[in-house]
Amino acid sequence: MSDNQDPSPTGRNPHQEAHDEQRSINDSRDGAASTSDYERKMHAYRGYSNPYAHEPLQDLRPKTLLKHSALFLLTVATVTERGIAFTGRFETAESVWSLIADGLLFAFLLLAFLATHEFGHYFAAVKHRVRTSLPYFIPLPFTFIGTFGAVIRIKEPVSDSRKLFDIGIAGPVAGFVVSLIILIIGFATLPGPEHIMHFPGHEGVKAYVMEHGAFPDEPLPDEQGELLVLGNTLLYSFLASFFEHVPPMWEMYHYPFLFAGWLGLFFTALNLMPVGQLDGGHILYCLIGYRKHRIFARGFFVTLVMLGGVGAVPVMHMLLESYDNQFASLSWSLWALVAFMMIRRGMRGDWRWVLPSWLIAVSGAFALVYGVVGFDPTAGFFIWFVWSLFLLFLVGIEHPPVYVEVPLTRNRRILGWIAIAVFVLCISPSPVYIIF
Repeated sequence: MSDNQDPSPTGRNPHQEAHDEQRSINDSRDGAASTSDYERKMHAYRGYSNPYAHEPLQDLRPKTLLKHSALFLLTVATVTERGIAFTGRFETAESVWSLIADGLLFAFLLLAFLATHEFGHYFAAVKHRVRTSLPYFIPLPFTFIGTFGAVIRIKEPVSDSRKLFDIGIAGPVAGFVVSLIILIIGFATLPGPEHIMHFPGHEGVKAYVMEHGAFPDEPLPDEQGELLVLGNTLLYSFLASFFEHVPPMWEMYHYPFLFAGWLGLFFTALNLMPVGQLDGGHILYCLIGYRKHRIFARGFFVTLVMLGGVGAVPVMHMLLESYDNQFASLSWSLWALVAFMMIRRGMRGDWRWVLPSWLIAVSGAFALVYGVVGFDPTAGFFIWFVWSLFLLFLVGIEHPPVYVEVPLTRNRRILGWIAIAVFVLCISPSPVYIIF
């Protein structure tokens, strides 16, 4: 993910500036400013006082390298610990070093994806002479996978949409290729179902494998009382169909190549969501322009809020069970209020959007809960409520206008739409959930 939330070069409100800029720039799919208009705007942009102009394009001072290296090594340690927890073969480990080796393998694979993704952004920015930081790796000890990912900081406004497109798409494309390679290697080198014997617990599955030589089709009761399940995706299921001994999604996290590859594809999909200043937001903005992207991003956000409600309402009912009734009236009322405040903020108080979007989000969540998913707090949709808040408060829903619109070449446009297709192939509606 690239941190591109930069001010407009003129210092004005970027959303207000959008209307002024788009009057003089053709916002259609194939249109762009004329050559003279482009030169005029670039001349004005070069006159913009950049507070980072005195800094070198690449900050490779020893102090900087030490800071980034320290964060990376801390992240290696925290991800290795999680790798041991997920992929450590405790039942057959000869020593603690063999467990550390299992954890390091998972850390190497996952961080290879993260590093490739972020350095894709970095080198694209350097190519276009845009000042940017080295990747910041973010360690999160004792959490799900031990890291919150990585991010680079773009230190100055990106002057035109073609540069923005190149910087935005370089990370997801590079990371996707690495994740795909990791996943294919994992499928091609799969051990037999007896691999599950290396891990503690799973007694029901072990007995089934011993008797049938294959994994069960459905999760079996486990003495630990809960199972972590990863959501299937179109691309993962397509690749899995070509190989034997593919573990079920509730056992896949014991396989370091499959787990790291799945995480890489899922994080790529998250970054390719076409909203705000996520990578997908940059890409779609450059493909369809400010006005069309604004409409699409708002609609996409409403969909996320709706999916978040599918997970949030059952969780609220579980927490407020002693105060709520059997129809979860209190939980639905609270969710309707929360959804209203989120949508009002996301639509920037535009009442033409607020009320219809709120009705769609609440009624859609209600229909999905009682018609499709069920009233299940463990169904895996709560993550979209959290992600909606992340987008709302940290990333933004609409993409601010770029100073100069430059038409994308045919190859860039093709690559951009391929990236949008990758998002569809790699996303899961319920990516992580627990079966009790």
